[in-house]
Amino acid sequence: MCGIVGIVGKQDVAQQVLEGLKRLEYRGYDSAGIATLTVNGIERRRAEGKLINLANRLQDQPLAGHIGIGHTRWATHGGPTEQNAHPHATDKVAVVHNGIIENYQELKAELEEHQCRFVTETDTEVIAHLLTHYVRQGMGPVEATSAALKRLKGAFSIAALFAGNDNTIMAARRGTPLAVGYGDGEMYLASDAYALAPLTNRLSYLEDGDWVELSRDKAIIRDENDRVVERAIKLSNVTKDMVSKGDYAHFMLKEIHEQPEVIAATLNTFVHPSTGKIALPVLPFDLSAAPRITIVACGTAYYAGCVAKYWFEQVARIPVELDIASEFRYREAPMPKDGVALFISQSGETLDTLEALRYCKRQGQRILSVINKPESTIARESDYVFYTHAGPEVGVASTKAFTTQLTVLACLAVSLARQKGAITVLREAEIAQALREVPSRAAEVLHVRYRHVRLRCCAMTKPFKSLRQT
Repeated sequence: MCGIVGIVGKQDVAQQVLEGLKRLEYRGYDSAGIATLTVNGIERRRAEGKLINLANRLQDQPLAGHIGIGHTRWATHGGPTEQNAHPHATDKVAVVHNGIIENYQELKAELEEHQCRFVTETDTEVIAHLLTHYVRQGMGPVEATSAALKRLKGAFSIAALFAGNDNTIMAARRGTPLAVGYGDGEMYLASDAYALAPLTNRLSYLEDGDWVELSRDKAIIRDENDRVVERAIKLSNVTKDMVSKGDYAHFMLKEIHEQPEVIAATLNTFVHPSTGKIALPVLPFDLSAAPRITIVACGTAYYAGCVAKYWFEQVARIPVELDIASEFRYREAPMPKDGVALFISQSGETLDTLEALRYCKRQGQRILSVINKPESTIARESDYVFYTHAGPEVGVASTKAFTTQLTVLACLAVSLARQKGAITVLREAEIAQALREVPSRAAEVLHVRYRHVRLRCCAMTKPFKSLRQT
């Protein structure tokens, strides 16, 4: 749930990094910090609690520097204290990190033998000392990063600054997402494209095992074997307005009221405009021939899978096995020949779901996914992807992502039922018509409900207004 932002810029970047972190607040965190390179070397500002505390710290103690990294941390190793907050630093290196370093205890013991002094309870500090250890041996940022990555075990993403190198951020992805943003004489880095929305819409997404050398005018990406590779630069459709609350009190309320629009947008991709029939694209395999569908997901997406299981079995008459990804990936389930595995994820980066997908792939299953982010890892590794068109969902309690997942799954169930001859033409038309009415019905419910809530709030405040008047 942690967030990473990095900028190699043309002016002081601390405030830009802070603004990027604010756009990642929805991910949850309990401390935050920023590090930059200045004429005095690495400087940091960190704070417990909300980003307002870090903002106040920066106001009292401004942070210069045209290159910087920032982080919002959700405590795992060590409590949510300023001492444990990222970035972690030595006199040579500053590091931010998402994920877990599984072998940090062994590395820590080894580094302590080389006189490294640890001051936090985190696994992240090991990365800073390991990079510093290689720098002290005469390695530059690229060589030190390559050497360190070969020692680290786990699922993580990393960004690092090196003292004396004010045009270089080194970053790596192994299991958790990281995107590179391209600007005009500036380059950006973030764990989520939302953080970069006001800065650029030109993005490359690192693939698993990639690491990158970021400077003001380019990004050199290498794979896990240290070979320079090209990753496509894509135009993101995420805008700063999409990650703004607008006139709403909070993101969740905004996203609740976006549901009619995004459900309609999702339906429009599956419903034929002239006939009104549900028309899914041609899949690269015959879904109706599958002996079983295995649905795998986590969290709210799993609840969408629970509903889909009911629809697939009752309407399409096809057996479904449903699993929570974090359990499925470890139980090594036997998979049927010519089976289909369906994965549901808002982000397309849910690690347990991704690992479950890879297991199913090794077992010869056809892979379908229901995803909200076209550029995500799960989307790239699927045989076919159904997109939900929900747009960015910032609220932690899922609303529009969940209802658009149900929209896709309902269309898929009806289409599959038609292919298998499990429903009549009349019943298919009835369901399709009902689905087409969902956006307007949702809008009616939201309008009435929101108006009712506002009236109740006004009524509740009247006694207090009278009291203030007296």
